[in-house]
Amino acid sequence: MKNINATISIVKKELRSYFVSPIAYIVITIFLIFSGFFFFKDFFYFNQAEMRNLFQLLPIMFTFVVPAVTMRLFSEERYSGSLEILMTLPVETFNAVLGKFLAGTIFIVVMILPTIIYLFSILLVGSPDMGPIIGGYFGTVLLGGAYASIGILASSLSKNQIVAFISAWAVTFFLWLIDKIVIFLPSKLAFLQYLGSDFHFRNISKGIIDTRDIIYFLSVIAISIILTVKILDERR
Repeated sequence: MKNINATISIVKKELRSYFVSPIAYIVITIFLIFSGFFFFKDFFYFNQAEMRNLFQLLPIMFTFVVPAVTMRLFSEERYSGSLEILMTLPVETFNAVLGKFLAGTIFIVVMILPTIIYLFSILLVGSPDMGPIIGGYFGTVLLGGAYASIGILASSLSKNQIVAFISAWAVTFFLWLIDKIVIFLPSKLAFLQYLGSDFHFRNISKGIIDTRDIIYFLSVIAISIILTVKILDERR
């Protein structure tokens, strides 16, 4: 119970830090401007009452947005010296990492919540297939969580937020890109596409809930959290 309370306290602290900072509102605003542009472009210009194209763009958008959300989680504390204070408190490293991961993921969920307006818009003018839409939102949460865990890992490696952002962007962009470059590789390397985040996200966003895709995202989250805990424990 003590560990759970510690995790919840860290989640509350980080969420409070997010929403007292203008950075959070800037990130959310930029995300909604771009996502709204691409959605309503298809909605009005092409008369498409669907969200498929929006979900296709989310993985590449998240490679920029999520690192911006997570870059400060440990880097800021390392820079200010408060990380040493956190590490001396009676809080397990895992709970500290988990709390920051949950805070980052919750922020991402809050960021995508306004896109429900897009769903209401297409429901007013058509009868969309709800399977891909539900799958798309479910996949978005998994994708956001996976990228957030990578961002936290990058943030734990450097006290410079810009370095943390670039590192997280490089990894998430590579995961987005890898299944697209497989076609240029020998056929024996075709299995590398299964390492691609976009490959698994596309499956879920079609409304196909496959345990292999879910396991992929949960594995990325677990590996990133374990590595972050290990890095912090070595400095503890």
